[in-house]
Amino acid sequence: MQIPASSCPEASYYVLMATRLDVRNLTVELPTQSGWVRPVNEVSFVLDEAETLGIVGESGSGKTMLSLALMGLEPPGARRKGEAWLHERDSAADKRGINVLAASPSEMRALRGREIAMIFQEPMTALNPVMRVGAQIEEAIRVHENRPNQNQIHSRAIQSLERAALSDPKLRARQYPHQLSGGLRQRVMIAMALAAGPGILIADEPSTALDVTVQKQILELLAKLRKELRLSLLFITHDLGVVAQVADRIIVMYAGRIVEEGPTMEVLRHARHPYTEGLLRAAPHLERGKLVPIPGTVPALNALPPGCAFAPRCPHHVTECDAAVPDNRPADSNHRARCILVSCAQPMTMN
Repeated sequence: MQIPASSCPEASYYVLMATRLDVRNLTVELPTQSGWVRPVNEVSFVLDEAETLGIVGESGSGKTMLSLALMGLEPPGARRKGEAWLHERDSAADKRGINVLAASPSEMRALRGREIAMIFQEPMTALNPVMRVGAQIEEAIRVHENRPNQNQIHSRAIQSLERAALSDPKLRARQYPHQLSGGLRQRVMIAMALAAGPGILIADEPSTALDVTVQKQILELLAKLRKELRLSLLFITHDLGVVAQVADRIIVMYAGRIVEEGPTMEVLRHARHPYTEGLLRAAPHLERGKLVPIPGTVPALNALPPGCAFAPRCPHHVTECDAAVPDNRPADSNHRARCILVSCAQPMTMN
């Protein structure tokens, strides 16, 4: 496949509009018996208002750990470095916003649900199995109310279920999670996440465990809510077909780092990193053809190569790949890739 060269303008990569989240060099370190490892390594990106940013990568690429770090839910003993500036909807007191990586536990509890919320991959493990659905949503609302009124909170919980398109929301509110199907449980998670009115929603593979029909319904619901509520959506998935449907921009992660980023269709049609190209070749298509898996496996975080982490699996590997971690190079005005083969003057050919 021939990838065209670009003019590589020197203008800033990001054209900021109403920025909701500005992440700068976010690093997460975890202690292991062999020392500290970095499942998230110097990740930077911007999420604008009403935008959907897709984060794609194999299992172990750092997608979920990134989202947990932004929510202040990283594993015990983990260390976070860098900055993550969250800009509240109704506050202009500090243009920089709030650095969630420096926030205290009490400050994060106040932000979670009210400003930033998360939908987890498996709702059955995220929901309390011994509490009724309505009570769990009410709890998510009550924690952010100074003077809670039970009737108003109950009414808001029902409205949240209606917004998430659950049939007969009053009945669903009285049910327990095990009485609901997987699709309904995911809708309950969406209702709970949005109950307190956050502006940023992190969705960690919200449709992975669902059948195709229900998956489509959940994706359409998220798109509808994003438009109506002007949500900023961080959508985490390993499915390139899904991210093509929902995301405005895409970030591809490998071994904890961003290896490619840009507008979704630009990245998927003109991949500039060999790993992204490998993901595309390995993805199933409607057309009959042979899937081409990426050889090898993701390297262990405590045994990363000295240069490009993808080098041992890359069909275009050259000696220079092992010298140092490549820079995130501009491939176009709004498209970047962390590969030494990316050049403004010379196109990269992938066979």
